[in-house]
Amino acid sequence: MRIVMMTAGSRGDVAPYTGLGAGLVRAGHEVTLATHGVFEPLVAGSGVRFHPLPVDPRAELHSARGRRLHDASSGAGKLVRLASMARTVADAMTEGLVAAARGGDVLLVGGAVGPLGHALADALSVPALGLHLQPLHPTREFPAPVLGTRSLGAVGNRLSGRVVMGAVELLFTEPVRSLRRYGLRPTGRHRWPRTVLHGYSGLVVPRPRDWPAGLEIAGYWWPHETGRLSPELEDFLDAGPPPVFVGLGSATVPDPERVSREIVTALRAAKVRGIVQRGWAGLGAGDDDVLTVDEVPHSLLFPRTAAVVHHAGAGTTGAVLRAGVPAVPVPVQFDAAFWASRLTALGTAPGAIPLPRLTAGTLAPALRRATGDGVHGERARALAGRLAAEDGVAPVLAALDRLAR
Repeated sequence: MRIVMMTAGSRGDVAPYTGLGAGLVRAGHEVTLATHGVFEPLVAGSGVRFHPLPVDPRAELHSARGRRLHDASSGAGKLVRLASMARTVADAMTEGLVAAARGGDVLLVGGAVGPLGHALADALSVPALGLHLQPLHPTREFPAPVLGTRSLGAVGNRLSGRVVMGAVELLFTEPVRSLRRYGLRPTGRHRWPRTVLHGYSGLVVPRPRDWPAGLEIAGYWWPHETGRLSPELEDFLDAGPPPVFVGLGSATVPDPERVSREIVTALRAAKVRGIVQRGWAGLGAGDDDVLTVDEVPHSLLFPRTAAVVHHAGAGTTGAVLRAGVPAVPVPVQFDAAFWASRLTALGTAPGAIPLPRLTAGTLAPALRRATGDGVHGERARALAGRLAAEDGVAPVLAALDRLAR
């Protein structure tokens, strides 16, 4: 099959599809990934073709409207601000998504471009599967992940999921209407697909019992990663005990200098060495026992650390679980609090420290617990062993085989 995968968002919204795409290529399919042009290097050497889309998500998050995300104190408030940002982004990407979709026998649609991708499949009369990195569909078992972790009761939880899905549909109303400019007229019957595969493990988030048939949990799609650790980083790792990695990935922070100071002070207080990743937040550290790095392959570095402090994005959460090391999640926004709560419930993290509460006084004791008591490390290693036995690509191949019959 000629498969077109499409997604949008930060690096964590893109990287898992590079590994899935590579697996589909190995199975004999022709795969094209359509996403922001800045992420083209992620598919290098994977066999996956690339269709660039406009918009630099990092620049968007550092723009005035992107910085306003931090002004919202609730998940609902952040969702409203995100919707305003995403509406412009969706409009800008529509033409590129149309061009990419015309070359596919089947569309694999990431949750970030959901209704637009499925409207394209509908208009082009090609089948589509949903590929979600979060549990977006309503359930009685937990509230919509982007709205926080506090249960609203069975009815409230399910209603919150419906509200979020309705908001996503509303967000794409104009981009879907604009398809007529390209001679495409979706019927409106397929706003959300009947078959959605979720790129995380059921060991981390069990499948909700009230989900309808067709919503499946596939397992993690590990990113396609190339390269090696730099000589400087290798030397640092060899120079002492395993360090703690601290990085906020694609999250931004209002005051990176303050956050960096608190991190270094906490590392000293906990008496551990550290590796601080600049990331999109622009963190940095100047200390003999702390090394500042840029992008590094998680699969190579994380297993060699004592613990990972991270922003609890879906992708980084999976990478830490795969490495089998304890975590200290620092949820920043959107679904991060949901993933942080899962790490805590699984016992691989001592608890979450939301970004507004991140200080040396809160981080240092969390680091001591994560690295010192042995319990979190033991649970992390046990779960990593079980995750290693899973194959997230196989359920996607099976779904594609069913489409071909």
